[in-house]
Amino acid sequence: MPDRRLDLVFLWHMHQPDYRDHTSGEHVLPWVYLHAIKDYTDMADHLERHPAIQAVVNFVPVLLDQIEDYCHQVDSGQYREPLLRLLATPDLTHIPAADRKLLLEACFRSNHHTMLAPFPRYKRLHDLYEQLAPDGEAALAYLSGDYLADLVTWYHLAWTGESERRRQPLVAELMSKGEGYSLEDRLALLRLIGDILNNLVPRYRALQERGQIELSATPNTHPLAPLLLDFQSARESQPEAPLPQASTYTGGRQRLDAHIEAAQASHTRRFGKAPQGMWPAEGAISTGVVQQFATHGCTWLASGEGVLNNSITRDDGNPRRAAYRPWALASAPGITLFFRDERLSDLIGFEYAKWHGRDAAQHLIGQLEGILADSSRSEQPVVSIILDGENAWEHYPYNGYFFFEDLYGLLEKHPRIRTTTYAEILARPTPNRTAPSQLRGITAGSWVYGTLSTWIGDAEKNRAWDLLCAAKQSYDMVLGGGRLSPQESAMAERQLAICESSDWFWWFGDYNPSQAVASFDQLYRRNLANLYHLLKLTPPSQLDQPISRGSDVAATDGTMRRAQEHHS
Repeated sequence: MPDRRLDLVFLWHMHQPDYRDHTSGEHVLPWVYLHAIKDYTDMADHLERHPAIQAVVNFVPVLLDQIEDYCHQVDSGQYREPLLRLLATPDLTHIPAADRKLLLEACFRSNHHTMLAPFPRYKRLHDLYEQLAPDGEAALAYLSGDYLADLVTWYHLAWTGESERRRQPLVAELMSKGEGYSLEDRLALLRLIGDILNNLVPRYRALQERGQIELSATPNTHPLAPLLLDFQSARESQPEAPLPQASTYTGGRQRLDAHIEAAQASHTRRFGKAPQGMWPAEGAISTGVVQQFATHGCTWLASGEGVLNNSITRDDGNPRRAAYRPWALASAPGITLFFRDERLSDLIGFEYAKWHGRDAAQHLIGQLEGILADSSRSEQPVVSIILDGENAWEHYPYNGYFFFEDLYGLLEKHPRIRTTTYAEILARPTPNRTAPSQLRGITAGSWVYGTLSTWIGDAEKNRAWDLLCAAKQSYDMVLGGGRLSPQESAMAERQLAICESSDWFWWFGDYNPSQAVASFDQLYRRNLANLYHLLKLTPPSQLDQPISRGSDVAATDGTMRRAQEHHS
């Protein structure tokens, strides 16, 4: 069949957890706005330059909340983000010692190979720091306010997206200047950062309105849905997995409903209509989760190939090339399931950064052509490439600019590979689309190994769940007793949602850098303590003690060394 095509769906997942300390209002870590000015803007630009390419772009509401927060800060000039406040500080000579320490520790956090070494003036700042740091604070005191001004400016220039460097004369001018940045220079850069942040949602909304992308969502703060419903679901893929002492997360079904409804409302407010489908946090699903999404009108969900493979085994079948077709669950009518091609997605996430962009693009297209050639003549394969839309690109030269230029350019011209969206596939008349294959049930798991082991089953992860379960019991008692006003109840519910994010549980475990774990450990316990305060209760003393065995070292906010690509 010469006209047979392969449907290719890119799903770019945009997510960062809530890095705000809601007690003080301060942002503890800067990754939301840094990824916004580098990655979220570049990913929009790639699509704008290639209008024939279609894709699904998934935004988590808690990320959009923080981007909106940053817009308010820049617009008002009232900064709760320390690095932006210091960028705007007129005289960096006489700032507090804690701010000096923050600048020196934070402003070299990046991939040095792609984001520091290419800029000789920035690298010189790093070389000076490396020369003085072994001699301690006394030696670092020689670094002047002018050095700090250049440092904080270069850090933000290095985190600016490649598309903005090519579009904005200011970025080129400041990079060419190289040193001696004045307050006027820094304020101009700050205004540009504000413009980029304010334009992000309108740019993606415009891409949606012209039919180029489908915008999807994840439940509000990125909760691990199967575990909210049932801790025992972790044993569906790992029967011997240790579980928390608490038998269940009380009211988890109602909490998942609240997260889904909040996401639909947030998405509608920002993008003009509710999402048709969703990427559950970490691609984690179970039979009960799929059923619950179906009751909220979702027409599609996507997950990891490992989940499908485990579910097919349970279903006593082994269809050939199973991930290249849509699936359905008999007990969840109206919802279609799509599954990530793990090999191709991970090639982009981990391997192609080491390749020349054109070679990588041609290799990926060759893999897709092979899938089409190997498929049955009666099939039209659907290949889902799903990965984070931010974390991989700093490992690529020029933030992946030339990789996307080659990949999207070649795909635009390809006669038999068609980029599309899940909504477009489902909107086709029945004769023109493949009917979903049927699953009797889902073996609960995620896009990481097809299991839930990244979030439960380790002693520290389980302790984190037990602390959350205890806080939830207190929450239920206080709200059930009517002791809070409607406004106070809403604030407590918002704080509970933050504590339910999957990201806290991901970080616990000895596979992450101890200082990174310590920072997240501290912020998680602070979030739980803040929930107790909002409930007008005294936080339990257990929250004073680190959860992680590696967190007994001093952990100060803003000193985290970031682990890379932690979701794939």
